[in-house]
Amino acid sequence: MSDEYILETRGLTKEFKGFVAVNNVDLKVRRGDIHALIGPNGAGKTTFFNLLTKFLPPTRGTISYRGVDITKEKPAQTARRGIVRSFQISAVFPHMTVLENVRTALQRNLGTSFHFWKPQSSLHSLHERARQLLAEVGLREFEDELTVNLPYGRKRALELATTLALEPELLLLDEPTQGMGHEDVSRVTQLIKKVSEGRTVLMVEHNMNVVSSIADRITVLQRGGVIADGPYAEVSRNPLVIEAYMGTEAGELQGAH
Repeated sequence: MSDEYILETRGLTKEFKGFVAVNNVDLKVRRGDIHALIGPNGAGKTTFFNLLTKFLPPTRGTISYRGVDITKEKPAQTARRGIVRSFQISAVFPHMTVLENVRTALQRNLGTSFHFWKPQSSLHSLHERARQLLAEVGLREFEDELTVNLPYGRKRALELATTLALEPELLLLDEPTQGMGHEDVSRVTQLIKKVSEGRTVLMVEHNMNVVSSIADRITVLQRGGVIADGPYAEVSRNPLVIEAYMGTEAGELQGAH
């Protein structure tokens, strides 16, 4: 694999008792891109993410990261390489402040979780970096707020900050705008664009307006296999893709700008 591509899968397949959830997927993610993985419900997107992060072993096929075969690695090994997944579950502690959440993530990255048993003053060195991350996602003014009190969109922004604390090189975003109103969708979309500078993003996303506005490249899955791959303008006109998104979603696909 050339330096141009940070992640590549070849023939990646996952079968569950005869059901093929991911079918012979070849995917190349270019370094520095925002690459979107789309497809109708049941297309295999989440299973594919689970294969990449080692929560599931593939039935066959390979996964390469920065030219190294990581197919058989354990989840922790893969995470240490800089592949970090966000948004699959709420990744924040509701009864800690916004700042404490990011500081906890920074401690985890340093491998110094035993700081919990040290004096509070010993954590002050992490405050500056935590505040930088909060500023990056527009939450600096909320640092002393209990996380449980944040509106939904702000909670997702905090999850993004805690993920960035782990210093990912490849950021996997699983449905980052799911369940959000229009204003929050716009804010989080801009955040993703901002935090993608200097890193690579692979995202599963249903909202076609989000995909069309920030994705450099799009791969479309249907029934576990790739039916199209390319820039949005090209993919959105593909007859197979339009057919896969029958009805309302096809209208969204054509109408997104």
